[in-house]
Amino acid sequence: MRFGLLLWFILVFLLVHSTATFALSAKIAPVAQQQAANEDPVQVHYRVAVLANYGVAKSIQRWQPLMTYLTKRVKNASFEVVPLDFNHMNDQLLNGQVQFVVTNPGHYFNMSSDFPISWLATMKSNQHNGSTFAIGATIIVRSESPYKTLEDLSGHSVVASDPSALGGYQAAIGLINSKAYSTNNFFGKVTFLGFPLEPLIYQVRDGTADIAITPFCTLEQMVRDGYINAADYRVINDVTPEGYECAVSTHLYPNWSFASSDAVPLKVRTDITRALLSVSATHQASIVGQNRGWAAPISQFQVVKLFKELDIESNKMPVYLQVWQWIKLNQKWGFGLLGLFVIATIYHLWLEYRFRQKSENLLSSERQLKNKALQLERLQSAAILGEIGAGLAHELNQPIAAITQYSEGGMIEQANNTGEDSKQYQLLDKIHQQSIRAGEIVHRIRGLLQRKNAEATEFYVHEQLMICLELLEHEFKIHNIKLNTQLTSTDIKLTGDKVGFCQVLINVLKNAVDAMSERGFSAKIPNRIRIDSYIVDHRLKLKIYDNGIGLSCSADDFKTSFFSTKENGLGLGLAICNDVIMQFGGKINLSKCKDDPDSAWQMGCRVLIDIPLNNSAN
Repeated sequence: MRFGLLLWFILVFLLVHSTATFALSAKIAPVAQQQAANEDPVQVHYRVAVLANYGVAKSIQRWQPLMTYLTKRVKNASFEVVPLDFNHMNDQLLNGQVQFVVTNPGHYFNMSSDFPISWLATMKSNQHNGSTFAIGATIIVRSESPYKTLEDLSGHSVVASDPSALGGYQAAIGLINSKAYSTNNFFGKVTFLGFPLEPLIYQVRDGTADIAITPFCTLEQMVRDGYINAADYRVINDVTPEGYECAVSTHLYPNWSFASSDAVPLKVRTDITRALLSVSATHQASIVGQNRGWAAPISQFQVVKLFKELDIESNKMPVYLQVWQWIKLNQKWGFGLLGLFVIATIYHLWLEYRFRQKSENLLSSERQLKNKALQLERLQSAAILGEIGAGLAHELNQPIAAITQYSEGGMIEQANNTGEDSKQYQLLDKIHQQSIRAGEIVHRIRGLLQRKNAEATEFYVHEQLMICLELLEHEFKIHNIKLNTQLTSTDIKLTGDKVGFCQVLINVLKNAVDAMSERGFSAKIPNRIRIDSYIVDHRLKLKIYDNGIGLSCSADDFKTSFFSTKENGLGLGLAICNDVIMQFGGKINLSKCKDDPDSAWQMGCRVLIDIPLNNSAN
C-alpha cells in the first residue's frame, strides 16, 4: 500500500512538472519566434486542401494560379494546392499534412467544431453579379420523367456526391424537411458517388437512377462544356432567385470559404487575408479560379439554422475519434494524460487484486474461527456429558452389583431345592448373566470417560452376534421384523473390546428398528433386516441391511458427535460406534441400499463394519 501511494505521488509530480514545462515553453515560444523573425527569414511551404468536385486535374488547374498569387504576395511562404474529398481533408488537417482548406461553409462548420480553424475569406461567385451566396442544390430528373413535384420523388432512387455536401445532399434534405416530409426514408435508395460530379447527371441519363442531387450550377457547367443537352433534363422545385443564371431547387447559402489552421502563425494568416481581399475580378487567379475575388467572411447563420433543423450535429465523428484527434492536436497534454490513465488503471487493478486476496484470506480465517468455535462447543458438551456420565455410572454400579448378588443367591437357593433344571433357576441365570453384562458396560463407560483403554479379550464374532440378536428378539417380535442371517463362518475370532463390539451391534440393529418405525409399519412392505458376514483379504466384512427410511444426509455427519436426526437423540451412538471399531483397526461405513450391488432391496440403509482379522487367533 505504501508503494502504491509513493507511485501515485510520483505520477502527480510528473504531471505537474510536464504542465509547468508546457506552460513555460508556451511563453518562451513567442519570444523565440520573434528572435527568429529578426534573423534571416526561412521559406515555409504550406499545403492548401481544396474540394476536388470536378476531379484532381481540373482542381489543380483551377486553383494553382491562386497559389502562385499567394506565394508572390506573402513573404517567406510558398503554397501548393492539394485536391481532396471531405474525409481525406479531415484526416490530413488532423495529421498536420495541410494547413489551409478551401471548402463549402457546411463542411467548414462541421470542421470548426472538431478542429481549431479560422475563416479568412468568402469567395465571390463568377456569376450572379459576384454574389457571395452561391451554394445550393439542384434536383434533376429526365425531361420525360413523370415526376413533377417534390412529393412525386418519394420512394425513388437518388444519387448525390456526399452526405456532407452542403451544396448538394444536405441542402436537398433541408428542403424536404421544411416541407414536413420524413427525411429518414423519403427516398427509396440513396447512392453517394463522390467526386467528380459529372457521373451524377450520367446516372440519370442512363436510367440507373431516377433523381440526381447536384451542386448549384453543375447542370449549366456541363451544358457549356458540351457534355449534355439541356433539353434532356428538368429541375424539380425551381426557385431560382432574380439575377441568377443557374437553376436551383433549394435556398442559397454562403459561397466557399478559405480557412486556416490555428497552427499557422498569425502574421501569415493576416498576410493571406489581405492578399485574398486585394485580388481583383480581372486577375488571372480569379478568371481561372472561376470567381470574382474574395470578400470578408459571411455570416453562417443560415447554415447553422439548417444543421439544427436536421440535427446534423448528432452525426459527428465518434467520441473515441474526437479523443484521438484532441490528443494529436495537444500531444504534450494528451500523451501525458493517456500515460497517466494507463498507469492509474494498472495501479487500480493491482489494488483490486490485493484487496481480493485480503478478502479471501479474511473469509478463510473467519471460516476457521467458526470451525474452532464449533469444536470448542463440542468439547465443552463432551466434558459436561463426561461428568454426568461418570456420576451416573458410579450410581448405577451399586444397584447392578446388588442385582448380581441377589440373582446369584436365588440361583443357589433354587439349585438346592428344585435343582438347576427348573424354570426359576434358568430365569435367574439369565438375570444373573445380564446383570454381569450391565456391570461390564458400566465399567467400560467409566473407563472411557477416564480415558482408560478397554481390556482386550479374544471372542467369537458369531457368539456375540447371537447374544445381541437374543437380546433384541422381543423387539423384533413386537415390530414384526423378519431377520435373515448369512454367515460364512461361525469360528471367526477377534481380539479387542468384546463389550464395545456388542454395543456397536446392538446400536446398529436398534437404529434399524427405529428407521423402520419412522417409515411406518405396513403389511404391504414387510420389515426386514439382513446380516451378512464374510472374509475378504484377511478382513471381516459384516454388513447389516434394513428397509427403513434410509439416510437423510451425508454418512459422515452421522459419525459426528452430538449430531442426530432423531427427535430425542443425543447424537452419540454412531460416534461411539465409530471410535470402538477404530480401536479394532477397522472402520464403519454407511450408505444407501441402492448404492450397494449386493443389497436385496433398494430402500433403506446399509452399515458395513470392516475389521482386520488377528491371524494368530484364526
